[in-house]
Amino acid sequence: MTTRIVYIIPTMDRGGAEKQLCLLAENLPRDRFDVHVVLLTRDGPRSERLRDAGIPVTVIGKRFKADPTALLRLRKCLVGLKPDLVHTWIFAANSFGRAAAKLAGVPRILASERCVDPWKTAAHHWIDRRLASFTKAITTNSSGVVEFYASHGIPADLFRVIPNGIESRSDHSIDREEAFARLQVDPQRKLILAVGRLWPQKRYRDLVWAAELLATTRQDTSLVILGDGPQRGELLRFRDSVTVPEHVRFAGQRDDVSELLPHADAFWIGSQYEGQSNALIEAMQACVPVVASDIAGNRDLVIDGETGCLVPLGDTADLARQTHLLLEDRERARGLAQAAQNRIATEFTVMAMVNRHVQLYESCSA
Repeated sequence: MTTRIVYIIPTMDRGGAEKQLCLLAENLPRDRFDVHVVLLTRDGPRSERLRDAGIPVTVIGKRFKADPTALLRLRKCLVGLKPDLVHTWIFAANSFGRAAAKLAGVPRILASERCVDPWKTAAHHWIDRRLASFTKAITTNSSGVVEFYASHGIPADLFRVIPNGIESRSDHSIDREEAFARLQVDPQRKLILAVGRLWPQKRYRDLVWAAELLATTRQDTSLVILGDGPQRGELLRFRDSVTVPEHVRFAGQRDDVSELLPHADAFWIGSQYEGQSNALIEAMQACVPVVASDIAGNRDLVIDGETGCLVPLGDTADLARQTHLLLEDRERARGLAQAAQNRIATEFTVMAMVNRHVQLYESCSA
């Protein structure tokens, strides 16, 4: 007999949580699990791969932050689906989804916290604590997330840390000349890549300023930022006030990141907080030397001096300095990158992530 699981998440945008949910839903054993995905707010580009895999996707259509009709529609949806287990992801879905599952009489309710969330107010944490009282387990991808929520009153033993899984790299590749042409960068320059949504959490201002320091020092580096988001206009204005496009380019949202990454001479992530960055995992998998902000989520992946370099949050001078040292000592850079690639290949596979979820689901039904 199969276990019917309903995953609830706000959208199917191109975020890290959405990608992990897709990988999990697609790879759960079909002879043991019947999977449905419910989107609380709206549809998104990642839904296509779910539907292609034969996984039903339902959109509830929450219209505003505290839309009570969305709760009622979600409860009705769950009553109709009759799941054995509901697993919610990210705050809005964790809130609406767990409440609706409780009202619908779902026997097993799980949640997932994917990031340290310093934006949450006392009211948000009160909601989290109330909902945790009838939650079987909360999955997360980082020990830092557990520490954050434990400090706000949710028992640490309720959490299950399951590292992100990453798909094997595609055999399709391009050469360095093609990669630089796509990014409109002179192939004689050293390429630094950063990938992610353009919003304050990622601290792209720090990266822009560090790129100017590095390019001024060396005269041969270009930072290219891949991604889009609400800060794009502001960041372009900031770039133009402190540096030039030759030193820092914004290349927008792209579907060829996996092809571009192997040609980078370094990868930067300067985030203020993270759960576990898929972009960072992908850079390590692509054997690119990494320089990352020294925060909990990044420390779970980057062992300083072994699989990359960690720098104090916001220290743009040290970010530039550490990268300069890597560019000067290519043997050390290759050693760090190879160690990082090996770590991802052994500890962060999709099947390892899926199997740990399967074990959790089975333990919840025991």
